[in-house]
Amino acid sequence: ILSTGLVKPENKLEIKPPIAGRVESVLVKEGAKVRKGQTLAWMSSTERAAMLDAATARGPEELKKWEELYRPTPILAPINGTIIQRNVESGQTFATNDAVLVMSDRLTIKAQVDETDLAQIKLGQKATIGLDAYAGDQIRGTVDQIAYDATTVNNVTTYVVDVLPDSTPPHMRSGMTANVTFVVNAREDVLTVPADAIKVEEGKMVILVEDPQTKQPVKRVVQVGATDGKKTEILEGLKEGEPVMVVSFSGLGERKANAANPFMGGPPNRAKKKK
Repeated sequence: ILSTGLVKPENKLEIKPPIAGRVESVLVKEGAKVRKGQTLAWMSSTERAAMLDAATARGPEELKKWEELYRPTPILAPINGTIIQRNVESGQTFATNDAVLVMSDRLTIKAQVDETDLAQIKLGQKATIGLDAYAGDQIRGTVDQIAYDATTVNNVTTYVVDVLPDSTPPHMRSGMTANVTFVVNAREDVLTVPADAIKVEEGKMVILVEDPQTKQPVKRVVQVGATDGKKTEILEGLKEGEPVMVVSFSGLGERKANAANPFMGGPPNRAKKKK
């Protein structure tokens, strides 16, 4: 099952100063990994800031005395996580309702799954995540949560499925577009052909294979198994390495004897074992 979604923080937390005043120093940058209780910044209350400003005018010795007498207040990390926003620089003043930093505990993918596919999605199910910004980079993940409330846009109903990466690469960022492939039925060492090579005729699954004598395409009934929409498993009716065609079946019986060989236009698709 294929789906698209966005990378989002699972839990997003704004860090606000415990007191109103001036930030003296900031110890972390965006993207920094921090631990619960770690000091993120130091700040002075409004009174301490005014006192230090007055002491500065009287000389360095006076300033040092008041700095030792009145210690700054630390801003601490409330949880383990990552700093995703830094809204503060040294010297800025803040009130207690201002967010100086924003952090998240971990990133997850909010995938939009069509309601027709929802029955095949289970908690703990494996998935593969691809980021548009890093094509070719595949990240393994696990279904962590399935929404109970749906979203309907243009008569299409979807549910949000949270996919938690097994490990979060350093280049993954909040807001990135992700493509998620949910593993519904994992199969190994099976014979597969392109899904487009299979047609339904009179209730039977039919493919085109090469006649070894005439080199022309002929129909063959096969038994199919699982499919991911791109590749389909062949249970019976085909051997590994046999050429198969992805062409229209219409008019096949009306080919002339001197018709061009459709297998000669390039290398044909062949039945392959999927490891």
